[in-house]
Amino acid sequence: MSMQQSEKKENDGSIWNKSNVMPIFNKVLAWGTLFAALYILRSFFLLVFFTFVFAYIQTRGVKRLERFVRNRTLRVLIMASLILGILTAAGIFLVPKVKQQTEIFVSKFTEYVARMDQELFIFGAKYPIVKEIIPQLKTDEVTELTAKAPVAKSPTMALLQHLAGLGEEAPGLKNMNQVLERLGGISGRIASASSAFLLSLLFSFLIVLDMPNLRENVAELKKTKLSFIYLEVSENIRDFANVLGRSLEAQLIIAIMNSFLTAIGISILGLGQSVAFLSVIVFFCSFIPVAGVFVSSIPICLISLQTSGLQTMLLSIVMVTVIHLIEGYILNPRIYGTYMRINPVIVLIILTIGGKLFNLWGLILGVPVCTYIFGYAIKGKTAE
Repeated sequence: MSMQQSEKKENDGSIWNKSNVMPIFNKVLAWGTLFAALYILRSFFLLVFFTFVFAYIQTRGVKRLERFVRNRTLRVLIMASLILGILTAAGIFLVPKVKQQTEIFVSKFTEYVARMDQELFIFGAKYPIVKEIIPQLKTDEVTELTAKAPVAKSPTMALLQHLAGLGEEAPGLKNMNQVLERLGGISGRIASASSAFLLSLLFSFLIVLDMPNLRENVAELKKTKLSFIYLEVSENIRDFANVLGRSLEAQLIIAIMNSFLTAIGISILGLGQSVAFLSVIVFFCSFIPVAGVFVSSIPICLISLQTSGLQTMLLSIVMVTVIHLIEGYILNPRIYGTYMRINPVIVLIILTIGGKLFNLWGLILGVPVCTYIFGYAIKGKTAE
């Protein structure tokens, strides 16, 4: 009897090993392989991200055109032509204006800083407590320092230094050099992003065009020794891609609405000569939650102060505040809530916690990741 119990125990142990340990091992191996591949390809992340965005947009458009055009290849060509047409129109009509207005802003940057310094010195003289907040205002030689603000201790450059995270406090000239170095680095990143942008357009078009064949080829992995990887990650990747795509689509709508409202406000304030430059900055900064508000507000405030005075700058600050309050408490939760199918209050909580814990990436990916984890991975839903 004891021998039978011993054999039964051994059999139960072998069954447990086979039915529990192996699936766990396969999961760890499958996801470990996936994350290792992502880590190896991390330098191509921007290209992969752009390709995903364009492929998602085209796929959604192709699906919506199905009721009007039956031929899939024709639908893909129509969507690709539409996207290319929009980008070409922007390149012809918008980019030259943005380039011209950007050059003007850069050439007059020192003037903007000097004017802002002047207002800060006057403000500090009226309200001494401000000098405790901005130590660069602690001087009696207001006139001399104002005239030499860009090359002396500039309170404006000190504020920009803290906002941009340029490091330790330094004289105005060193701050200016650091800002110019940052701008040079940004220019290099813009060039790299542009090349990835163009390549992603081509790759996304080819992927969407050949999507049925690609699906069949990927599905063939089920017949290979890598079938455990396919069975483990394929549905999860598909669901997360749909969730992330909806999130980016929602953020795109928010960015467009922010730019539109900002363009209207700028025109009303009499800053129409810089509307293209400022609206484009607002558009791209809308994809950088929280920090994007401060980055996009700096050129608006500098230009409004230099062009129309302190009153217009204060009105610009009010305009930016109102627009981003509308975004943060009305547009963002409701658009995200519609696309992600979660409560607007929960969206605000996720954005707050994600930003505190993971900074920029937490703000960008917090909502889609949490939506996927709680809505799809845990509850077992399937993304549409």
